[in-house]
Amino acid sequence: MRAVIIGGGAAGLMCASLLSAKGAEVILLEKNEKLGKKLFLTGKGRCNITNDCDVETFISNVVTNPRFVFSAINGFTPQDSVKFFEDNGLRVKVERGNRVFPQSDKSSDVIKCFEKILQSNGVDVRLNCEVKDLTVCDGEVKGAITDRGFVSGDCVIVATGGVSYQATGSTGDGYRWAKKFGHNVISPRPALVPMLLKDAGGLQGLSLKNVTASIARDGKILRSQFGEMLFTHSGASGPIILSLSSLINKYYGNGKFDGKYILQIDLKPALDEDTLQRRLIREFEQNINCEIKNILPSLMPRALVFPVLKQSGIKEKQVANAVTKQQREQLVKAIKRLSFEISGLESINAGIVTSGGIDCKQIDPKTMMSKIVNGLYFIGEVLDIDALTGGFNLQLAFATANQVCRCIDIN
Repeated sequence: MRAVIIGGGAAGLMCASLLSAKGAEVILLEKNEKLGKKLFLTGKGRCNITNDCDVETFISNVVTNPRFVFSAINGFTPQDSVKFFEDNGLRVKVERGNRVFPQSDKSSDVIKCFEKILQSNGVDVRLNCEVKDLTVCDGEVKGAITDRGFVSGDCVIVATGGVSYQATGSTGDGYRWAKKFGHNVISPRPALVPMLLKDAGGLQGLSLKNVTASIARDGKILRSQFGEMLFTHSGASGPIILSLSSLINKYYGNGKFDGKYILQIDLKPALDEDTLQRRLIREFEQNINCEIKNILPSLMPRALVFPVLKQSGIKEKQVANAVTKQQREQLVKAIKRLSFEISGLESINAGIVTSGGIDCKQIDPKTMMSKIVNGLYFIGEVLDIDALTGGFNLQLAFATANQVCRCIDIN
């Protein structure tokens, strides 16, 4: 069995490692000068390999086509990924939220682990080798046409990724080939991407921990996430914002907002409104002649005092003993629902992953083989699958790669 794998990212590297371990002849084609260029950047250079959770929890974190990946995740669980890396000499650790990282905190060590496996298994790695097209005859793939000539194979596995972080080589090549041979491609859109906000000026660099961020429309909460976030020069980012971007982008528009979507931040999610009311009354009584703007920093970062007061309708210099019950109630609402209008999302190139891709209805979930072209497989981010932050997307790459290896007969 001669397998041609296109793309030396997470999915391609795992597929090449597992297939070669079974004894297949593997040719790995990568258009960049080195392997794992995007993998090197993941987890802020630390590489969040997977999430050490059970299958049910994992599937709940898959945003797009969770049913499609059910077989793949059951066939290669997060624990299987951990075992794979540890068996191949990479020591790992589990951090908050079950996120798994190499103990060294170096994504380069993950790539070195793969490179060692490929070398040991005799994989033919061809760098700076760009695939221009695929060859298909009578409904069966025959190989890949590269800038160095034709590479024949009994099967071709496309692991070219999406269109985010295009400097790493993710330029949508797989979509082009898929369309040529009759596959539907779901329009790519940014996933795990910062939000653009109106009226958030002056907050750049402010980080918030243990807050709940929600997306609301017409007073109805659509999605919520608890954790950390930060304000940027153009809006907001951080784990919970990135996750919310994927959730709203899938269900509520392709990054185009009509002024009706609001980001609400609960600055005190551990306190209900009644408890927060009592806290404010106590603070005001203890500082009865102080201006409100000098009392609120005990409850929130100083940078948020003005936005909170503005949304509550209280003047900065108003003193505590002049605050009415109605004003205090409005202040509670502002603290629990500090609101910013969402004007859009950053561009798809700023997304950590791509949402959209090759239509999963045309792919066999048990094998990852095309239902249109025999011997043609699609794995990883090139498919219309994506998940939240926390190691879930790399695990999807590894698991879909394993599906191919499970089904291919190398004899």
